[in-house]
Amino acid sequence: MTDQPEFLPMTVAEAERLGIDRFDIILISGDAYVDHPSFGTALLGRVLVDAGYSVGVIAQPDWRSDADFLRLGEPRLFFSVSAGNVDSQVNAFTPNLKRRSSDVYSPGGKLLRPDRATLVYTDRIHALFPKTPIVIGGIEASLRRFAHYDYWSDSVRQSILADAPADLLVFGMGERQVVAIADRLAAGERARDLTDIPGTAYRIEKKAWREMDQSGYVVLPGYPEVKEDRYAYARAFALHYNEQDPFRGRPVAQPHPKTVVIQNPPAMPLSSDELDRVYELPYTRRAHPSYTEPIPALEPVRFSIVSHRGCFGACSFCALTHHQGRIIQSRSVDSIVREVERIAKMPEFTGIIQDVGGPTANMYGIHCGRWESAGTCPDRRCIDCTVLDRSHEEQLRLLRRLREIPGVKQVFIASGIRYDLIGPEDEEYLAEVCKHHVSGHLKVAPEHISDRVCACMGKPSREVFDAFRKRFEALQEGKKKRQYLVPYFMSGHPGCRIEDMVELAEYVRDTGLYTEQVQDFTPTPMSISTTIYHTGLNPFTLEEVHVPKGREKRIQRALMHYRDPKNYGLVCEGLQAAGREDLIGNAWQCLVPARGRSPSGGPRKRQTRRPPR
Repeated sequence: MTDQPEFLPMTVAEAERLGIDRFDIILISGDAYVDHPSFGTALLGRVLVDAGYSVGVIAQPDWRSDADFLRLGEPRLFFSVSAGNVDSQVNAFTPNLKRRSSDVYSPGGKLLRPDRATLVYTDRIHALFPKTPIVIGGIEASLRRFAHYDYWSDSVRQSILADAPADLLVFGMGERQVVAIADRLAAGERARDLTDIPGTAYRIEKKAWREMDQSGYVVLPGYPEVKEDRYAYARAFALHYNEQDPFRGRPVAQPHPKTVVIQNPPAMPLSSDELDRVYELPYTRRAHPSYTEPIPALEPVRFSIVSHRGCFGACSFCALTHHQGRIIQSRSVDSIVREVERIAKMPEFTGIIQDVGGPTANMYGIHCGRWESAGTCPDRRCIDCTVLDRSHEEQLRLLRRLREIPGVKQVFIASGIRYDLIGPEDEEYLAEVCKHHVSGHLKVAPEHISDRVCACMGKPSREVFDAFRKRFEALQEGKKKRQYLVPYFMSGHPGCRIEDMVELAEYVRDTGLYTEQVQDFTPTPMSISTTIYHTGLNPFTLEEVHVPKGREKRIQRALMHYRDPKNYGLVCEGLQAAGREDLIGNAWQCLVPARGRSPSGGPRKRQTRRPPR
């Protein structure tokens, strides 16, 4: 490995101490610089240093002046621009479009990044260094690479590459791409000629597009069409959704008024050895020493471990298929053990590994024989496939090794587990996870229990969750300190009607499940659910789908918090709309009390317990 600095330099003085007179690459990010592998700037920066390049960091520059952008000078190869770990609009606004009062990725939670940070930073850099190549990436750029519905403006926006003065867009996990870009620019190639790198998108002039051979390209309906026609938007989404496999994906082109955006096929997933190398680079797991206030986002993940990438769950509201892909890429057990051994020697380590996982913890080690040579199947979901090797033996082997490391007191699985991967034959696995890796609560994500809503979400049916819940409860028998399921539920999702939320509220009432983890559906770029929200159409069948908006959306959320007195009016309105006035009253099964008043003048109380059997 190439010698790495303790921290990537953020000032000229730091660069001089490292013997750097001009950076090869400068990374600009909307996040504070935290040297942790969960933060994209740190990971890609150290990967580039490992490849032999000098890298500087400009974190959260003040976009209202030039000073921060000029601080490190002009890089020899390119600027890399990212909004940060989260889309800047998601980061800035609640699902109700109220502006947030703090930013967990900033020192002291301060609000330091602009809205649409990728565009703002790129515009500033291009104005100051018009001849220097600019590469945009990160989750914001990655998921806005085609024309997309933007919830925050309630409009269809162009590809971010059509708006930003950038030369290339890196989508997905970017290690292969950024090193390839650096190598080819260092070899003397021009940025405009880097049109064949997998996992990147670029733009060309419309005249050049008309003159080139378009065979082999998937051509989407253009921006003017998808902006005005919901059917065209839905068709465009289905077309590019089906090209996101690195083995069988084809180049995708989408015309825009002034340019044509072309996406190359996704980059190949990293091998286990390659992942090991990336995550064993010498991250300090600390914020840059220049910060005088803590970065709130660091502490929940400081001692967490990324065990794998990818997710084949195919949840409709998640865009991970467009970013990390469906193929599971797992690190070796030995590599993860070495990482935890290093953590155990840190003076601030208290013995708790906060998480070992990925998008879904128990997909670690799961494998399909097709993945290395042919990719994922185009006509089926991996989660439903009987050919998939669903064994949890590798994850158990990993967890057992980690528990044995000196100084490690507890290894938690905080990223949650996919319960529909845990069959009746996995009782040993579930028992061991509950015994050693769950504190008081096990997080799972059924999201809903209505069959039609679950189908629209791409989630398993109520029966699957019920079977898992009963197996979990059976494990609690005889325990002095019982554990509890913490289910994540969602309100306001496309396909969900008020009567479905009433059904879910009754389910919560009858099961006594903890329901603080309720999310109101937020349409984020490039998910199936967002496409349905905008168009009212299933993009794969073009069938009409009910979409709750406005007051109905508020009622749905209120029904999940029916115990909160502030929601009384909305809950009653929802129950009346669903024809369920029987749930307004004072019997145990009622969700809210009747409107009458008690003799004392207070609200009439309902019977909250079931009658004795």
